[in-house]
Amino acid sequence: MDYEIVIGLEVHLQLNTKSKVFCGCSTDFGSAPNTQVCPVCLGFPGSLPVLNRRALELGAKVSIALNCQIAEKIRFDRKNYFYPDLPKGYQISQFDQPLAQHGKLSIIVGNSRGRSLQKIVDKTEKKIRIRRVHLEEDTGKLFHQKDSSLIDFNRCGIPLLEIVSEPDMNSPEEAYLYLTALKSILEYLDVSDCNMEEASLRCDANISLRKKADKKLGTKTEIKNMNSFKGVKAALEYETKRQMGLLEDGKRIIQETRLYNTEKGVTEPMRSKEEAHDYRYFPEPDLAPFNFEKSFLKSIEKNMPELPEHKKNRFIKDYQLSGYDAGIIVSDKNTADYFEKCASLYSNPKTIANWLIGDVFAYMKANNVSIKDLNLKESYLSGMLRMIDSGVITGKVAKTLLIEIIQTGKDPGKLIKEKGLEQISDVKLLEAATDQVIAENPKSAEDFKNGKDNAIMFLVGKVMQKTKGRADPNKVNEILRNKLKGDA
Repeated sequence: MDYEIVIGLEVHLQLNTKSKVFCGCSTDFGSAPNTQVCPVCLGFPGSLPVLNRRALELGAKVSIALNCQIAEKIRFDRKNYFYPDLPKGYQISQFDQPLAQHGKLSIIVGNSRGRSLQKIVDKTEKKIRIRRVHLEEDTGKLFHQKDSSLIDFNRCGIPLLEIVSEPDMNSPEEAYLYLTALKSILEYLDVSDCNMEEASLRCDANISLRKKADKKLGTKTEIKNMNSFKGVKAALEYETKRQMGLLEDGKRIIQETRLYNTEKGVTEPMRSKEEAHDYRYFPEPDLAPFNFEKSFLKSIEKNMPELPEHKKNRFIKDYQLSGYDAGIIVSDKNTADYFEKCASLYSNPKTIANWLIGDVFAYMKANNVSIKDLNLKESYLSGMLRMIDSGVITGKVAKTLLIEIIQTGKDPGKLIKEKGLEQISDVKLLEAATDQVIAENPKSAEDFKNGKDNAIMFLVGKVMQKTKGRADPNKVNEILRNKLKGDA
């Protein structure tokens, strides 16, 4: 029987503010435990919260970028529950009057063929609806030991933006694409560092299965403890198979919260869930409702940065990049900024894009680093490309040189002299190398004489090997043809 996967995501985002959302304590990560706390964030009797206006501004920026309707009036509520990391016994959150609602975020879905993303066919745009965006305070952090648990309240009270999607995703891949697109927007807005390892970005997933003909949603499970986007995808893939197996065996799905075990690659039950939560929300009596002034929102809209989709269209228009190349480059803000700086120093944007998406990205992936971690100044990459154009080095040597630049941080011109990487254009040296190659590969030489023109490329490759990639391939091709035609 065919089943449809239904996925909704809840993303929790720590906002880039210097102080907490309802008090003046620092939000710096990595300080000694329980050193960034005060009576307000610890919930001492008589302490009163004061709303951090900067947190509201950042929340509004995110809401605008996600095409949400921002409420004219918002209210904070107390979400009541007991847990050791919640010292007040309640969390200041938002219930029925959130910051924003009814937004959307587009993703590109399609079927891929082969290894390259460039082979994507049947691409379609899919809009994922955003149910709501609301502002709340983060909780403390528990550290479990063998016989005890410790609590660090430094995180308690850090402004947290929760972005809740509608259950519009129908595969783990779509969930991954949604998270990737969302993170890209958040990085462009500079509202958070989006670091999942430091828990500044966290994601919970709700997943259920239903028969394709059904309109009613199936019984859902909530998955937690996923520390990367790939982890979210892997957890959803496992949970899909688990639920599918239960349904095909005639068993029922239990509504519960499950934790993803990264070592085993499985989800494990954490606790069962009631049909409806009873957090006994009621309005926060110590915070007055907040009315958004039109001038406040207009000032935020006026200062919105260029977002990925707009930048992608501009790159296509201004730099004549393909939609694929532009999309890959703008997906990371640091890479997009790097590309534009290179384009101001070198006249062929397409060549820059090819090197970035090819060799530079390959190095980054192999070494698990980002573009800002590389010792590759924009002037170094653009300078190296000019040296290829002017014949100082060959394209093959440039690939080796690129790694040397990244690993040493040295100027490409200095490295070329140190390593002796200049292109060999001296005709006598090239003729000597071609004579050796012809003598060592008589069959290929004879094949060319007999009309097999592609045999010349084999011989050119052998000359390049002999000269360690330093020979001018065009001159080598010309010399080989003249020699072999003369011998015919």
